[in-house]
Amino acid sequence: MARATARHILVPTEAKCSELKAAIEGGADFAQVAKDNSTCPSSRDGGNLGTFGPGQMVKEFDTVVFSAPVNVVQGPVKTQFGYHLLEVTSRED
Repeated sequence: MARATARHILVPTEAKCSELKAAIEGGADFAQVAKDNSTCPSSRDGGNLGTFGPGQMVKEFDTVVFSAPVNVVQGPVKTQFGYHLLEVTSRED
């Protein structure tokens, strides 16, 4: 079964999500940006979500996590919770 390890940043608006993505692409540390901006409790751990399999996260999240390149920040990804930046840190297919 496929398994992935990922981290994310959750914010309320697409504009904020895009702004944070630009900062990370410009060299800002993903974990620090998560701690400073994410509304998810995972922000305390730099946005780390741990390891999970398909179907354990919302559909929009799953689609990205199980198809995107590893170690490349993806987003904004809209879910019912808000807008996410996602980074798959490892994946076993």
